[in-house]
This record gives sequence, structure tokens and C-alpha cells, in this order.
Amino acid sequence: MPKLNRPQPPIFDRVEDARLHRKQRLAAAFRLFARFGFNEGTDGHITARDPEFTDHFWVNPLGTEFSEIRVSNLILVNKDGDVVKGDQPINPTTFAIHSQIHLARPDAIATVHAHSIYGKAWSNLGRLLDPLNENSCAFYEDHTVFHDCTGVLLDTSQCKGIAETLGNHKAIILRNHGMITVGHSVDEAAWWFINLEHSSQAQLLAEAAGKPNIIKHDTARLTKSQMGTHLNGWLCFQALYNRIVREQPDLLD
Repeated sequence: MPKLNRPQPPIFDRVEDARLHRKQRLAAAFRLFARFGFNEGTDGHITARDPEFTDHFWVNPLGTEFSEIRVSNLILVNKDGDVVKGDQPINPTTFAIHSQIHLARPDAIATVHAHSIYGKAWSNLGRLLDPLNENSCAFYEDHTVFHDCTGVLLDTSQCKGIAETLGNHKAIILRNHGMITVGHSVDEAAWWFINLEHSSQAQLLAEAAGKPNIIKHDTARLTKSQMGTHLNGWLCFQALYNRIVREQPDLLD
């Protein structure tokens, strides 16, 4: 029987193609987040580092509903927070949070932050997630908690603290606030957020029902090496991307 190779993230020869690919993935992620109910008012943002101007990032415009995001209305912001492409403003918290993470994490192509319902509920506890199943094991020893959120995140010095606490992890829980994930692609970062939200929901339900059974350290670490890789994060997003593009092709406009 022939051995089938797993799909791999694409590699582009032209920067223009890489940029379009990232923007398409970014628009699709917003549409998916709208479907999952992760958006709330003007809160929530996903950013993608530009492949050419690597201190710039693409983001959603302020006040545009996630379900209406298209490739054509994404905004490009520079390292100083100036809009350099697009004709709409951005949420000021977007720059405060994402600029510090993109600066501290040159490996991070994308950063996701939203106030999803189970993420908000879990963040209130100020705790790491336990390894209760293979999905939450993706974050085992690879996420952290920031305890010093004091309201709306507009202070870049506070956001620098978030970036420092995040370190090299794939996710951070902001106590009393929400969650952030990062990835080597938009696909990966978006999938980690979806997974983190669902893992928060699963643990809240398990603790409400009784005393959860926690996976042992060695097994959790092994499972993380299988479920928590950059490639697996990217791969898990592909079916979602294909579905949302098929159902809402206008996002590519």
C-alpha cells in the first residue's frame, strides 16, 4: 500500500502570493470566528505579519462585523500604529497588544485575541488548563497565565508584560479578560484559539459535573508532541477554511 504524505503549508516564490494567501486565511478566520460566536461588539482581533514588511501587520478595521470581513477591507498597520493601507481606523487595543507580541515573537506570523464566552469564564479563574483530553494536551506546558489585566488594554507597557509572560508559548490566558494564541501561520494561530476555547468549555463542564481525571505527566507530554505541533495546528484548520470559503466565497473579494 503506498505511503501518503501529509499535506504541508505552502511555500511561495513571490511575496505578493504569500501576502494574498495570508490575507485570505485572515479573512476566513474572521468569518469562522463570527460563526463560532467569538466576536463581541468591537472586541477581538486577529493579525497577520506582512511577509515583506515584517514590522507591519494586517488586521480587521474597527467596527466591521467579523461576518463582513473580506480580503479587500483588511488594514495594514506599521510598527508605530499608523494605517498605511486601508481607509478605516483600527481598534487601539489591537495595536497595543499585537505590536508587542509581534515585536517579542519574530517567529509568530499571526496573533489572535478575542473575548469568547468560555475563554472569559475560564480566564476569571486565573488557572492553567489541565490535560483532560488530547485536545487540551496540545497546550500542556505550552501556555501561561497573565494575572495583571486591569481593564481595557491600551497601555503598551502592560501589553509588553503580556508578551513577556507569553514567552515562547503558543497561548496565554489573561485573567478576567480573555485569551491570546500565536502561530507560525494564520491557520495555526486560529486553530489554537478554537481549540483553547473548546478546551476551556470542556474543563468547565467537567469540573461542574465532578472531579476531572487528569492525564498523567508523561502521557500528556507525549500527546502534546503529537497534537501540539505547528504542522498539526495548521492542518486542523484546513477543513474549516475549505468549508467557509465554499459557503461564503465573497470573503475572498
